[in-house]
Amino acid sequence: MRDLPKGIVWTSEELATTIFSQIPIPAFTNKDTIYISPDLSGWRKLLVSQLEGHENDHPSIKEFYENMSENDLLTILGHELAHHSNLFIDEFDDEREDSIWFEEGMCDYLARKYLLNSVEFNKITEIESKMIEIFKTKYGNHSLDEFGKFSYQGGLTSIMFDYWRSFIAVKYLVEVRANNDVMVVFDEYHKWDKEGRKLPLTQYFNIDSLFD
Repeated sequence: MRDLPKGIVWTSEELATTIFSQIPIPAFTNKDTIYISPDLSGWRKLLVSQLEGHENDHPSIKEFYENMSENDLLTILGHELAHHSNLFIDEFDDEREDSIWFEEGMCDYLARKYLLNSVEFNKITEIESKMIEIFKTKYGNHSLDEFGKFSYQGGLTSIMFDYWRSFIAVKYLVEVRANNDVMVVFDEYHKWDKEGRKLPLTQYFNIDSLFD
């Protein structure tokens, strides 16, 4: 990471999702600045709402989100900071859309791997894997390469569904395919770009059927 953001704006959920952005998630970054709400109680309520009214059907997931820790909140900030890594090819103002899932998933993976202990990391992996299973029929009818193409037309859960899948996909690439060497995965990602992006990235990594 050679080019750091100029600063972090600590803001409210309302301002983050209405004034600074129209996305219903109170954390995002651009070329110069990270915007994030530090309100832990607000994040807990927001994440519970991902269950779309089915909290009673999934009490363990509800309990997990209701007890979101400051460490978990720190990983959200870490995710936004990771976007500024020079290891990612696309710049903030690029119009390319064929590798969004990789960057988003890798930002989640790196933040969680460095900032959570193994128990915490395994728990968030378990929870998001369950969320994928719960909502795959409703929100999973598109390729990971189409990250955000349809989800931003819906609500919070449809948006987060692509993030969950991206994190699990990157975790698989790093821990299974690359034997826990994240730079091996980055090298393949850069090779895909240098070769002209001839295939969708999921096909290049041969994970296009990972969530079937």
